[in-house]
Amino acid sequence: MIPFSLLAGALVLLVGAANAALPGEARSQLRHYYLMIRSAAYYLPLFARCRAGYQISCGATSNKVSGNVTWVPDGPFINTGKVAEIDTPGVMPMLSSLRYFPDASARKHCYVVPAERHARYLVRTTYYYGGFDGGGAPPAFDQVIDGTRWSAVDTAANYAGGLATYYEAVVEAAGKEVSVCVARSAATPPGRSPFISALEVVPLEGSVYGAVNFTAYALSTIARHGFGHNGSVIGDGSFPVVESQASVATEAFWNKPPEDVFRRGLTTSRGKSLDLQWPPAPLPAASYYLALYFQDNRAPSALSWRVFDVAVNGQPFFAGLNVSTAGSMVYGGEWPLSGQTTITLTPALDSPVGPVINAAELMMVVPLGGRTHPRDVIGMEALARGFLNPPSDWRGDPCLPKGKSWTGVTCNEDPLARVIAINLTNYRVGGSISDHIANLTAVSSIWLVGNNLTGPIPDMSLLHHLVSLHLEDNGLTGPLQESFGNLTKLQELSVQNNNLQGTIPRSIRNRAMVDISFKFKYTPGNNLS
Repeated sequence: MIPFSLLAGALVLLVGAANAALPGEARSQLRHYYLMIRSAAYYLPLFARCRAGYQISCGATSNKVSGNVTWVPDGPFINTGKVAEIDTPGVMPMLSSLRYFPDASARKHCYVVPAERHARYLVRTTYYYGGFDGGGAPPAFDQVIDGTRWSAVDTAANYAGGLATYYEAVVEAAGKEVSVCVARSAATPPGRSPFISALEVVPLEGSVYGAVNFTAYALSTIARHGFGHNGSVIGDGSFPVVESQASVATEAFWNKPPEDVFRRGLTTSRGKSLDLQWPPAPLPAASYYLALYFQDNRAPSALSWRVFDVAVNGQPFFAGLNVSTAGSMVYGGEWPLSGQTTITLTPALDSPVGPVINAAELMMVVPLGGRTHPRDVIGMEALARGFLNPPSDWRGDPCLPKGKSWTGVTCNEDPLARVIAINLTNYRVGGSISDHIANLTAVSSIWLVGNNLTGPIPDMSLLHHLVSLHLEDNGLTGPLQESFGNLTKLQELSVQNNNLQGTIPRSIRNRAMVDISFKFKYTPGNNLS
């Protein structure tokens, strides 16, 4: 059986050096599976109409070439972590280095890749441990796309077999970037570091997986299989294998499968049903996207058709499917599955031949974990750009997933999360405070105490929920804004030990005199009068 991880949606890549250690039959199957998947010549409909994207070799300092794909260094996409070289003989070029993240204080470590808003993307992460940290087995951790926890990453079993594991997801970009992150989890042993070997972010044509509502869900690959090839399905070896005698015009299919999908299939004799247990391992209870592909393998003629019903776990999936040499595809966009899955093809009484099946694809429908309000994303990203040496996890979604917000950032739990507090006290952050802090209209507390911030204090007149503003012990210059005195909820304004100049605005003086709850501190330091 060709190994794959069900829960994580992983297909498995063969590391060249481990190839010789495998038994002959398994080696042949794995090599065949690997080559077909990586070349996209096999059943990868999502690759059939991909446009140019990003193939990133993590930790690399120069381009890596594997087959006809050039993998680029990851430097432009991430600004944290450390690099390790993998010295496993024969390892694939894009897996010859990795990036790991020893900073245990960071809540996540994110690659940020340019994207087109509302475009659909295939995201693939690849992990090959290679013993980079001297351990015997790779650590487990989580991976995150934008604001959604995608899956756990546990590659120990595959690594023990000399394999690198990859995970796939299909997502829609909510903005002009897609962030792909790794993060420590409860399963990460103390002292161990998340890592990543390769990352691909590839745009898809809009029709691919068009039946899925990507504003609410993502897809995570569970398994793909071409029936008639060895392994990965119970019952595969007990049915005759047929070779197609006609080509398929795949342009007629909305998800653009490659023609090779239809070249082989399984069939039965006339009047007999075809039952397959696929995938071979039991599934967790969830909703799944299931697509099945069919083609009559015979030469075109008046009798080149097959009619049969399709059932999944005894439930009707498609009735009266008429399969010709032109090929057919049926799918369920949110099909509930749990445990062992059985696909049953039952021929019509008058069908001249038995049913046939060529390929199948199964993806878990993953509810999105929410997202941060776009105006807050803009504001926080501008703050991060304006700061020198911000916390290393100030990339990706500022608020999500829950428990993985940026260091020092607190958010509410609205459907569109809002930033309600920032506290970077004594983080030694330099740079300046962006004017876009005004975007954070739900924030109630800003503490940037004891850093190395310079430049003026920006206008915050739109921050009507602001209760506490602490900017003391920095190197800020310029005047105080008149608008601070007009923020009716503001109770604490502390700016001492800066280099502020000018006259204290009348609104602030009046507020301090008449409102005993308003605490205004501007000395020592400064040149305010």
